[in-house]
Amino acid sequence: MIDDFEQQRVTLSTGIELDVVDIGPRDAPALVFLHGFPESHRTWRYQLPYFSDRYRCIAPDQRGYRGSSKPQDAESYTPDKLIADIFALADARGVDQFTIVGHDWGGAIAWGVALGGQPNGLHPAWSGRVIRAVIANAPHPAIFQRLLHTNAQQRAASQYIRTFRDPASDPIIAEHGIAGILAHAFAGRVPSGGIQPPDEIARLLKDWEDRDSCRAMINWYRASPADVPPMDAPYAEPPAAPFPKLHIPTLVIWALDDVALPRCNLDGIEALVSDVTIVEVPDCGHFVPWEAPDAVNLALDEFLAAN
Repeated sequence: MIDDFEQQRVTLSTGIELDVVDIGPRDAPALVFLHGFPESHRTWRYQLPYFSDRYRCIAPDQRGYRGSSKPQDAESYTPDKLIADIFALADARGVDQFTIVGHDWGGAIAWGVALGGQPNGLHPAWSGRVIRAVIANAPHPAIFQRLLHTNAQQRAASQYIRTFRDPASDPIIAEHGIAGILAHAFAGRVPSGGIQPPDEIARLLKDWEDRDSCRAMINWYRASPADVPPMDAPYAEPPAAPFPKLHIPTLVIWALDDVALPRCNLDGIEALVSDVTIVEVPDCGHFVPWEAPDAVNLALDEFLAAN
């Protein structure tokens, strides 16, 4: 059991307020940790204490989660806004350059943060602020979109997104919250991930009691531009679209037993990320930061030391 982390309320220039863990020496290199669905900063409960003796570790509850601001319209969760939150958070904490670390949805945003903030990145105001990227079980957006159109395994694994987006799911969310929509979306199959210890389950269930947060969390899926075809749609290569290359040192940690994101999401990544290190974690499901914390910490340790 890992005790609660102290959080600070941080007001961002984007108009959002986030609850944030900020631990470690203020003058140390900064690591910004982004959690995914349906968790919180506690995704990183094994990493924050491990690295905070020599790095400044910043881990927000992202917009829509727990006590952070949770606007109720889907438009408030488009990727550009979620990415802007992270640079605004760095500004608010007085951090110029940082390493971005993300898992699941946090990894999806981390890809965008890295592409926007690498030297000569997509966003001139952020250029040069992101020096390294660490992605854990979050597919590269270009690879993921292609697989949704061409790969039956990935398309089948992603049908839950269509359920989350369906307005018919709203009464389930209203009555039963996230636990209810998870049970509905994954009926008949086991969702990816291991078993949380009882104290963590209790924390999650408490977080999910807030229906505004439940709707906000689902809005991440509803605002995403990812196109998830139904299973009976034709399989065909999507229209060719150039995608910017990521050049900063990037570590991709991939748990191999992730039923939502099979290993094929790594195929072709070298063409999109010029300086990539891939660490595969066998016998581990989707939630690799807490399912295999020693493997994650070792991989991150070695990557940071080398870069």
